[in-house]
Amino acid sequence: MGFNCGIVGLPNVGKSTLFNALTDTAAAEAANYPFCTIEPNVGRVAVPDTRLREVFTITGSAQEVPTYLEFVDIAGLVRGASQGEGLGNQFLGHIRSVAAIVHVLRCFDDGNVTHVEETVDPIRDAETVETELMLADLESLERRIEPLEKRATSGDKEAKASLPVMQRTLAALRDGKPARTVERSDDEAPIFRSLQLITAKPVLYVCNVDEDSAATGNEFSARVAAMAEETGQGYVLISAAIEAEVAELETEDEKAEYLESLGLAETGLARVIRAGYALLDLVTFFTTGPNESRAWTVRRGSKAPQAAGTIHTDFQKGFIRAETIAYDDFVACQGEQGAKDSGKMRLEGKEYTVQDGDIMLFRFNV
Repeated sequence: MGFNCGIVGLPNVGKSTLFNALTDTAAAEAANYPFCTIEPNVGRVAVPDTRLREVFTITGSAQEVPTYLEFVDIAGLVRGASQGEGLGNQFLGHIRSVAAIVHVLRCFDDGNVTHVEETVDPIRDAETVETELMLADLESLERRIEPLEKRATSGDKEAKASLPVMQRTLAALRDGKPARTVERSDDEAPIFRSLQLITAKPVLYVCNVDEDSAATGNEFSARVAAMAEETGQGYVLISAAIEAEVAELETEDEKAEYLESLGLAETGLARVIRAGYALLDLVTFFTTGPNESRAWTVRRGSKAPQAAGTIHTDFQKGFIRAETIAYDDFVACQGEQGAKDSGKMRLEGKEYTVQDGDIMLFRFNV
């Protein structure tokens, strides 16, 4: 469905270690040298959601099926990537295809792990990557602006509408600001999206700290947290080394015991996944019955027929109505029948906006 996050950063910051732990695989080779990840590795991960287990338990379904996010491990970027340095062209091509950016920043000192810039400075590293992405966007727009201006001058209505958006975006990029900072009206939003700019994508900064700092962070991660707050982006603290250890443990009890010994309530990966979900502005609705209880993903603001279409295109084409129960009502009434008896089931039509946690049954006619 295109709900994917690209894991990016300089070489040797812990991207592949994080990806391996996220997907519980060794699909991405984590090695102590630049460019160990040559092709993007893709992994699907279940989104942690305690509500699904509650729905599953109340209904007594035979199967519990979570919703998933896709993570893409992208080759490390270096200074000059926008001009083709390192694996720049591959990096930029792969990152254009993702919906959001998970930017891993090294926030630990370790003489045994080389740093491409020789010293540890996560703010500098973040600015290096952001600069290369802005330069790539700038080059892309500068190639397109002159033909667009000519079309606008000749009276092309589409070009006239697009030109002011592109001009404001170019001005921001030339001023060293990412495209996501450009103000645009609701009417201009589709035009802005059509520019397909890398720096328009939302960013989640992931601070990879040493094991001793996993619970509280350190001075490196504190600086990143301040930067994230100032720029309105997301921020998560993890220790990739700990996540790799947790991924090796076989049972949930072993994982919980290990995390507790470190003063951690949950894995950093769970926070990364949930933050990625929020970054993409997604909501979850549920379907439930004897065979399965399942979580589904739609973008916030989606209408009921769009939600039905995530299950099957026929559901959207022949949509009649959605029998809907709010999650809290479903739990309080102990299931569908209790909600019906209490008058908590609603019949929603085509204009209904799906709310996070809705339990839905779609009626349709093909």
